[in-house]
Amino acid sequence: MATKSLQKRESELANTQRQLEILSNGIFQSGELPTFANKIKETNQFPLKPKKIEILQINVGYMCNQVCSHCHVDAGPDRKEIMTRETMQQCLDVIEKTGAHTLDLTGGAPEMNPNFRWFVEEASKIGVKDFIVRSNLTIIRANKKYYDLPEFFKKHNVHVVSSMPHWTRGKTDKQRGDGVFDKSIKALQELNAVGYGMPGSDLRLDLVYNPSGAFLPGDQMAMEKDFKKALLDDFNIQFHNLFAITNLPISRFLDYLIASDNYEDYMYSLVEAFNPGAVANVMCTNTISVSWDGWLYDCDFNQMLDLKVASKSKHISEYNEESLSNRNIIISQHCYGCTAGAGSSCQGTVA
Repeated sequence: MATKSLQKRESELANTQRQLEILSNGIFQSGELPTFANKIKETNQFPLKPKKIEILQINVGYMCNQVCSHCHVDAGPDRKEIMTRETMQQCLDVIEKTGAHTLDLTGGAPEMNPNFRWFVEEASKIGVKDFIVRSNLTIIRANKKYYDLPEFFKKHNVHVVSSMPHWTRGKTDKQRGDGVFDKSIKALQELNAVGYGMPGSDLRLDLVYNPSGAFLPGDQMAMEKDFKKALLDDFNIQFHNLFAITNLPISRFLDYLIASDNYEDYMYSLVEAFNPGAVANVMCTNTISVSWDGWLYDCDFNQMLDLKVASKSKHISEYNEESLSNRNIIISQHCYGCTAGAGSSCQGTVA
C-alpha cells in the first residue's frame, strides 16, 4: 500500500503527458486496438458533443487523509493544491447564473479545504436542486474538528456520496489502507444516526463501489442488493443507492496496471466491453469539471490528465455557457472506461 502520492514519489506517471503517451502508443498506435475516436466514428458518435450543462463538479483540492491504491486524483496528505475562497466565489457567481441544477463537490477529501464549510453555507443559500459532497467517510473520524460533519451535512441538506469499496474489511483495507473499513463503518453509523440513508429520508446517502483489481464492476443492481444485505445484517447500516464505477486507466490505477503487468489485458477488457449505447449519457455530456485553480474540463478524469476544454471559455472566471455548449469533448483511450458494459460515471452506470 503506497503512503505517498505519485507526485511525492516523483514517479514518471505524475507527468500527465507521460500518461497520455502510454494511452496513445503501444497496442493503440500499432492498430491492435482501435483508438476511442475511431471506435465512436464506427457508430457515428464522433465528435462527442455536450448536451445541456446540468452538473458543475468542483474539485476543491487534492489534499486527502487517505492514499488509495486506485486514486485517479493521486490525492493524499502530501498534496497541497487547495481552492482559494476567491476561486470558490467565482464558482458561486457562475452557479447563480447558470442552468446547472447540481453542484458536486469533490477532492481529495473536500472537507479538508479550510474554506469548505464557508463554501457549503454560501452555496446552500443559492438553492441548488442537488448538492453533493463526495466524502471518503474516514474524514469524519480523522480529527475532532470533523466529528460534527454529519450534523453539518444535515443542516444544509447535503447529498452525501461516499466511497465504500466493499462490505468486508479485507477488500476495503486492501484498496484504501489499514483501518479504513472500521472508520468507514463508524462514519456510516453516525450518518444513519442523524437520518442519512434511512428509508423514506430525504437525507440522501449513496455509496460508491469500484473494483479492487484489474477487472470491471459487476451488475450495479445486484451489487447494491448484496451491499444492503451485508451492511444491514452485520452493522445495522442503511443507505439509498450504490453507484458502480469502472476504474479508469490513469494516474495511480494506471501505475498499478503497469506494475502488475495487467495494462494490455485491462485495455482489451475495456475495448471488448465497449457499449455504444453508453456513449450518449457519459458524464462529460452534461457536466463541467472545475479544478482547484479554476480551470475547466470536460470531466474529472480529463482534469487529472490536464486536458482542458476545447472552448474559448477555459477558466471559471470567463465561464460562458454558450461557448461551452458548442465545444467538442476532448477524448482519449481512458474514455473506454466510461463506455464499457453498462457505462460508468460519477452517478454510476449510464446505460
